[in-house]
Amino acid sequence: MDEEASDYGEIEELELDLLLEAMYRLRGFDFRNYLRSSLRRRVRHRMNLEKLPTISALLGKVLHEEGFLEKLLEDFSIKVTEMFRDPEFFLSFRQKVVPHLKAHDELRIWHAGCATGEEVYSMAILLQEEGLLERSIIYATDMSKSAIEQAKQGKFPLKRMQAYTRNYLQAGGTREFSAYYKTDHSYAFFQPEIKGHMMFAEHNLATDGSFNEFHVILCRNVLIYFDPELQSRVHRVLTESLAPNGFLALGGKESFLSPYKAKFAEYAPEERIFRKL
Repeated sequence: MDEEASDYGEIEELELDLLLEAMYRLRGFDFRNYLRSSLRRRVRHRMNLEKLPTISALLGKVLHEEGFLEKLLEDFSIKVTEMFRDPEFFLSFRQKVVPHLKAHDELRIWHAGCATGEEVYSMAILLQEEGLLERSIIYATDMSKSAIEQAKQGKFPLKRMQAYTRNYLQAGGTREFSAYYKTDHSYAFFQPEIKGHMMFAEHNLATDGSFNEFHVILCRNVLIYFDPELQSRVHRVLTESLAPNGFLALGGKESFLSPYKAKFAEYAPEERIFRKL
């Protein structure tokens, strides 16, 4: 029985390899260096929904059923986020990073892996309160087309606003949070002047390169899904994209162990904020 289970595990890993290779060849989305544990969960979730017995059966649908690959890509896209997520990070950013940003006549900020945009709108609000939004462009990218389209709308479920308001206040917010949006019975719609300084685009950290030079890059809670090889690749892209003395923000549980760490100083280590040397 143990030998059979072991054999099945090897077969399943081979099937997963073939699935990831097919996704890369068909559409250029490279998940081959994502953490396997995360990928297995997402693949099994889709198999359960489709009532498929094997990954090979899933691969068959990817190869032969129109639109199915897009469905699987959405499963693989990570959309766990909220406004002012980790309020202590935004408070630290406001207190420690913002004073340096005020020296710039214009600011370019990149949210890499922005999901549905909650943290992008959070940053825009913070910048407005600090008098910096008018001179800022926030570039927000994600591999998921549907997430980008959702983020562009600036529309979030009204039922989440109470928790977001609590985060905002803990992050050092200086106004009534409700001043930034209008509501209907279901959604909060953020002001056009907040949205007007954002540029949204598709960008895949696993395969795409640098596209501008930024004063701040936020790539929070994205790298935890990558293996060390892919993390190092992304570190290179982020390093190449950051201006001298620029700031890089990672997630609280994310490591920075690649050779590129030598190019940075730990500026606010408790909040994983680094400054390029």
